[in-house]
Amino acid sequence: MKLTRNKLARASGKLSLIALAVLASSFAVAQDSGWYAGANVGQSSATIDDARIRSGLVANGFTGATITDDDRSTGYKIFGGYQYNQYLAVEAGYFDLGNFGFNATTVPPGTLSGNIKLKGFNMDLVGTLPITEKFSVLGRIGANYADASDSFVGTGAVTVTNPNPSKRDTNLKVGVGLQYAFTPALAMRAEVERYRINDAVGNKGDIDLVSLGLIYRFGAKSPTPVPVAYVPPPVVVAQAPAPVYVAPPPPPPPPPPPVLPRKVSFSADSLFDFDNASVKPGGQQDLDKFAAELRGTQFDVINVTGHTDRIGSHAYNQKLSERRADAVKGYLMTSAGIAGDKIVAKGVDGAEPVTKPGDCKGTKATKALIACLQPDRRVEVEVVGTR
Repeated sequence: MKLTRNKLARASGKLSLIALAVLASSFAVAQDSGWYAGANVGQSSATIDDARIRSGLVANGFTGATITDDDRSTGYKIFGGYQYNQYLAVEAGYFDLGNFGFNATTVPPGTLSGNIKLKGFNMDLVGTLPITEKFSVLGRIGANYADASDSFVGTGAVTVTNPNPSKRDTNLKVGVGLQYAFTPALAMRAEVERYRINDAVGNKGDIDLVSLGLIYRFGAKSPTPVPVAYVPPPVVVAQAPAPVYVAPPPPPPPPPPPVLPRKVSFSADSLFDFDNASVKPGGQQDLDKFAAELRGTQFDVINVTGHTDRIGSHAYNQKLSERRADAVKGYLMTSAGIAGDKIVAKGVDGAEPVTKPGDCKGTKATKALIACLQPDRRVEVEVVGTR
């Protein structure tokens, strides 16, 4: 099946705008007039109209198509210009926006591939708004004379009658940018530009170029420093100094009191119900009394350590001792207003018993054994660095 030039135009699609963010940094122009030259390089982008390509293929008897796009490329420009003043310049240059294309796989079996190369010349009017001595905002409007060279290849059921159309046309070009002057002669630019392009098969669309580059200003000179007149200092006639009374030095401050740790052990049975990690009312009173004694006292840290007895598995007792230590820490934070970063809580299972080996015999959790191991079930609170 053959595709005429007009049908191929519908299949190739219309290039359109892709919104691009301006680079987030500030740049400016030189203050003096004169000639300059520079170059930018960056990413160019276009939108391939896949829906139009499919409709063109369907209109020519194809029942389906899978399309992949190549809508990004590398572009650059080389330019020169004349700066009339700090606000206005005229600039001309050569640009190459790169290559864009698509590849469509059709049903009945076949492929249609399209590619466009864009390059040309431009003439712009460039306006500059200085922000600081080195930073400025740029805006440009002008015309571009672009050479669009297309190539189309068809395989299988797809036949292309005009594989290499081309078009030269003049269209609008606009852009914005930011500039930073390293020196009066050398500056850096970041720009976003839009080129209106005729794609050589009857469609017009936009190509965007986001680029970064350098410019060099010919004959730029550093500003001459303004001479400052020398003013001699006033002559002051010295008078006889008045007598100075020197006060005796103050006595040295008394040495700080020694830093003493304080450690209190709370019975777990008074703070919690058996096999439980919620502070009960009786235990809350004990903790409130402890917190009241600390009120107005300076300290470095409070270490809260939960202990269990040896009844039960190590894993379960470890979790229970940690939960009880965390419960005491939480109560001291919420009820006593002690900062959480001043309290360190940990659990140590039954690894540090108070009872001695042989004091309490047996392994089963009988009432007698539970009562005998009561001293081991505790929460130790150590206040370190009290003053």
